[in-house]
Amino acid sequence: MTPMRFLSQYIKHPRSVGAVVPSSRLLAEQMVASIKFETAACIVEYGPGTGVFTEQLIRKKRQDTKLLVFETNKRFYLLLKRKYKGAGNVFVINDSAERVSHYLEEHAIAKVDHIVSGLPFASLPKNVSEKILQESKKVLDADGEFITFQYTKFKQKYFETHFREIQINKVFLNMPPAFVFKCTR
Repeated sequence: MTPMRFLSQYIKHPRSVGAVVPSSRLLAEQMVASIKFETAACIVEYGPGTGVFTEQLIRKKRQDTKLLVFETNKRFYLLLKRKYKGAGNVFVINDSAERVSHYLEEHAIAKVDHIVSGLPFASLPKNVSEKILQESKKVLDADGEFITFQYTKFKQKYFETHFREIQINKVFLNMPPAFVFKCTR
């Protein structure tokens, strides 16, 4: 997808797209840096957009690791479906992360090892953010990790109400620079 098409999706859906350009490769690397790919049985991704993080996840995951990718934007969803059609154990879902439990049950998955989120929590409606974080906490394994990025630390206190421990790293080489939040139960 060209930068102009990405920008057009932001203009049409600013509350759900949340960025004017795709994330950088360096941000993607930081987002997946703590994932234990050698032992992860299931990874979930919320709001992949054009698939910058998805690329890293597919490249590094074991063949038998299931990857469920949730994208509500129809245009991005269709792009991802085409792009990852032949990828093994990759399931692209055109639905909200609010319904993650439903799809885990559908795929016979008890718990998730890692959740990688590109969702713009700063612009999502509070009730949607709340439902997504509650569901995430419910489906994460006891030592699972919720990894998200935001362009400010504005939502840090909000994340702290849902997760026991949070590590924050700043990625300067992204437009704009971003904060990666690694959250554990």
